[in-house]
Amino acid sequence: MFVMELTYTAPVEAVEDEMDAHIAWLDGHYAAGIFLASGRKVPRDGGIILAGGVSRGEIEKIAAEDPFVVADVCAYRITEFIATKTSADLSTVRENPAV
Repeated sequence: MFVMELTYTAPVEAVEDEMDAHIAWLDGHYAAGIFLASGRKVPRDGGIILAGGVSRGEIEKIAAEDPFVVADVCAYRITEFIATKTSADLSTVRENPAV
Protein backbone atom coordinates (compact mmCIF):
# COMPACT_ATOMS: atom_id res chain seq x y z
CA MET A 1 0.00 0.00 0.00
CA PHE A 2 1.15 3.56 -0.58
CA VAL A 3 0.77 6.94 1.04
CA MET A 4 1.08 9.48 -1.73
CA GLU A 5 1.78 12.88 -0.18
CA LEU A 6 1.65 15.80 -2.53
CA THR A 7 2.96 19.24 -1.68
CA TYR A 8 2.03 22.31 -3.66
CA THR A 9 4.99 23.99 -5.36
CA ALA A 10 2.93 26.88 -6.76
CA PRO A 11 0.34 29.29 -5.34
CA VAL A 12 -3.07 27.77 -4.56
CA GLU A 13 -4.58 29.81 -7.42
CA ALA A 14 -2.40 27.89 -9.91
CA VAL A 15 -3.43 24.62 -8.24
CA GLU A 16 -7.11 25.58 -8.55
CA ASP A 17 -6.63 26.11 -12.30
CA GLU A 18 -5.79 22.37 -12.59
CA MET A 19 -8.38 21.08 -10.08
CA ASP A 20 -10.98 19.80 -12.57
CA ALA A 21 -8.35 17.76 -14.43
CA HIS A 22 -6.91 16.48 -11.13
CA ILE A 23 -10.35 15.36 -9.94
CA ALA A 24 -10.97 13.53 -13.23
CA TRP A 25 -7.56 11.82 -12.81
CA LEU A 26 -8.51 10.84 -9.23
CA ASP A 27 -11.89 9.50 -10.39
CA GLY A 28 -10.24 7.28 -12.98
CA HIS A 29 -7.96 5.68 -10.39
CA TYR A 30 -10.83 5.23 -7.93
CA ALA A 31 -12.81 3.50 -10.69
CA ALA A 32 -9.80 1.23 -11.34
CA GLY A 33 -9.75 0.27 -7.65
CA ILE A 34 -6.29 1.72 -7.02
CA PHE A 35 -7.15 4.78 -4.91
CA LEU A 36 -8.76 4.12 -1.52
CA ALA A 37 -8.99 7.60 0.05
CA SER A 38 -7.80 11.11 -0.72
CA GLY A 39 -8.11 14.68 0.46
CA ARG A 40 -6.50 18.01 1.27
CA LYS A 41 -3.91 18.43 3.99
CA VAL A 42 -4.57 20.88 6.81
CA PRO A 43 -3.23 23.50 6.40
CA ARG A 44 -3.95 23.43 2.67
CA ASP A 45 -0.45 23.01 1.29
CA GLY A 46 -1.07 19.74 -0.56
CA GLY A 47 -2.93 16.47 -0.21
CA ILE A 48 -2.80 12.78 0.65
CA ILE A 49 -3.86 9.74 -1.39
CA LEU A 50 -3.98 6.16 -0.08
CA ALA A 51 -3.46 3.65 -2.86
CA GLY A 52 -2.93 -0.07 -3.26
CA GLY A 53 -2.94 -3.06 -5.53
CA VAL A 54 -0.11 -1.92 -7.80
CA SER A 55 3.68 -1.96 -7.77
CA ARG A 56 5.99 0.88 -6.75
CA GLY A 57 6.81 1.50 -10.40
CA GLU A 58 3.15 1.68 -11.33
CA ILE A 59 2.33 4.11 -8.51
CA GLU A 60 5.24 6.34 -9.54
CA LYS A 61 3.93 6.36 -13.13
CA ILE A 62 0.43 7.20 -11.88
CA ALA A 63 1.80 10.10 -9.80
CA ALA A 64 3.77 11.40 -12.79
CA GLU A 65 0.53 11.53 -14.81
CA ASP A 66 -1.32 13.66 -12.24
CA PRO A 67 -2.33 16.91 -13.98
CA PHE A 68 -0.88 18.76 -10.97
CA VAL A 69 2.54 17.25 -11.76
CA VAL A 70 2.18 17.86 -15.50
CA ALA A 71 1.38 21.53 -14.74
CA ASP A 72 4.31 21.67 -12.28
CA VAL A 73 2.17 22.80 -9.33
CA CYS A 74 3.00 19.93 -6.93
CA ALA A 75 5.62 17.35 -6.01
CA TYR A 76 5.00 13.84 -4.66
CA ARG A 77 6.55 11.95 -1.78
CA ILE A 78 5.54 8.29 -1.96
CA THR A 79 5.82 6.01 1.08
CA GLU A 80 5.20 2.29 0.74
CA PHE A 81 4.00 0.27 3.73
CA ILE A 82 2.57 -3.15 4.45
CA ALA A 83 -1.02 -2.80 5.69
CA THR A 84 -1.11 -5.76 8.06
CA LYS A 85 -4.05 -4.41 10.06
CA THR A 86 -7.04 -2.54 8.62
CA SER A 87 -10.64 -1.69 9.36
CA ALA A 88 -13.21 -4.18 8.13
CA ASP A 89 -13.98 -1.82 5.24
CA LEU A 90 -10.37 -2.10 4.03
CA SER A 91 -9.93 -5.83 4.63
CA THR A 92 -9.56 -6.47 0.89
CA VAL A 93 -6.28 -4.52 0.86
CA ARG A 94 -4.84 -6.09 4.02
CA GLU A 95 -1.39 -7.58 3.40
CA ASN A 96 0.67 -10.37 4.92
CA PRO A 97 4.38 -9.62 5.04
CA ALA A 98 6.81 -12.23 3.79
CA VAL A 99 8.51 -13.74 6.81
